[in-house]
Amino acid sequence: MPRGRRDSVAFTVIVTVLVCLGALPILLVIALSGAPSSLLLATALAALPVGPLVGCYLWLDRYEPEPRSLLALALLWGGFVATAAALLIQGIGGLVVGLTEDASLAIVAPLTEEASKGAFLVLLLWWRRAELDGILDGVVYAGMVGIGFAFVENILYLAAAYNGTDGTGPGGTEALTATFVLRCLFSPFAHPLFTTFIGIGVGIAVGARSAAVRFLAPLGGYVLAVLAHGLWNGSTIFGVGGFALVYVVLMLPALVGLVSLAVWARRSERRMLAMALADAAQRGLIPATDIGWVVDLRARRQSRAHARQQGGPTGEQAMRDYQQAAIELGFLHHRYLRGTPPPDFAARGQEYVARIGAVRPFIAFPGQVVPTR
Repeated sequence: MPRGRRDSVAFTVIVTVLVCLGALPILLVIALSGAPSSLLLATALAALPVGPLVGCYLWLDRYEPEPRSLLALALLWGGFVATAAALLIQGIGGLVVGLTEDASLAIVAPLTEEASKGAFLVLLLWWRRAELDGILDGVVYAGMVGIGFAFVENILYLAAAYNGTDGTGPGGTEALTATFVLRCLFSPFAHPLFTTFIGIGVGIAVGARSAAVRFLAPLGGYVLAVLAHGLWNGSTIFGVGGFALVYVVLMLPALVGLVSLAVWARRSERRMLAMALADAAQRGLIPATDIGWVVDLRARRQSRAHARQQGGPTGEQAMRDYQQAAIELGFLHHRYLRGTPPPDFAARGQEYVARIGAVRPFIAFPGQVVPTR
């Protein structure tokens, strides 16, 4: 079995096992957090921001969509593995070190939670590097991990608020509403935002020529994630005024900055893909006339609709296969042109070219003659 294939299998097996192991204690904790009715209500409320957040990251990921199975694993990792690891480490640390609640909130929680969330990105970088093409991919995977983590954490907080076991009051609908507004409406982006710093570091490491940068970029991203997380958690110690100050002065500008970076990276991917495929076309790897139908998102949709009209579901799937192979070839060729090709560059390139060659005779873009089969 080729090394890339072995790494892919190892990654899938290890992550799946860890997700299953992490799910056991987390589901137990959730089951013991309150009555079934309150848990059901807490889960429904915690799920409300999940759909819009996932949709935002999928929108960012449209140029070179990541495998849905990996995105699902990222969500599950955040929801089960990262939360279980963070709870375990914080619990052991609290017993051994005896930190105060404030110190645990502002220091221990950011250190452990960002480490447990970032571990998924490190595993990707180690064993599934082929799925990471740059900063945007790192942002997307980091966001999914953060969304999964926040979902499970919000269930626990919402249930505790409703049951009155969070130490802030008698509980009930009023406490539940306040917690929902704070965590699910005002700050649903918090955990994805923190972990995005690690995702950016991992994305930089993928395309870096320097070994030092490949090591320091993820580490620097982790440090920034911990700092942002620590400031966010620490602000609650000083009451509503401290929280509002950090929210307005630091968190919102950081969110705007990272969203701007993600949108810029998304737009730059189109330019990069066009240039890389143009060079690939000059080398005879792909027809130059197809590039516009691959790099433009609207043109992609039009070509799939045309293929569906002409050849039904089979024709549409053939078009999707062709587009995906061409996109993967473009990103791989870009890394070759930058001088940072992956170790399996030749094998992967041949695979993409073979897929393109196998499908291309049986598809036609709008305005072209549909081939006879």
